[in-house]
Amino acid sequence: MSGAHRYSDVQLPEGSWWDWEVIGWDAGQFRLAAGHDLTYHHGLELVFYRPAFVSCPAVFHDPVFRAPTRDECTGVTRRLGEVPPVLVAFEADAGGREPASCLVAAEGFEVVHGLVLRYWREDAAPGTRFAPWVRPLV
Repeated sequence: MSGAHRYSDVQLPEGSWWDWEVIGWDAGQFRLAAGHDLTYHHGLELVFYRPAFVSCPAVFHDPVFRAPTRDECTGVTRRLGEVPPVLVAFEADAGGREPASCLVAAEGFEVVHGLVLRYWREDAAPGTRFAPWVRPLV
């Protein structure tokens, strides 16, 4: 495996990160949100910048991050034609009989910790972060 990869150096802050879901995905970024209950807010986001390959269910629970296997590294490199700068692998409960194996290749990666509301609040403090779909009530 090439030293050019940054493998599973995912360090999550202390907290209850049981529920996970995809909250954004375009050419610029792939964004996962996590919390103990995603109904009203989430407290953690994993942001992958310029994603090149994603194999991940839309909703999952309790991921266990690990180093990618040699076969995963080889397969992604073959698909992309080059070694990705970031390659993150994890196993997660996606509701099936066995854990889902997930893999994300991207140019950059960031862990963002902080409360993000999933509903509109008129009285929110300045700087409050809202989920991408939340809009002021009209």
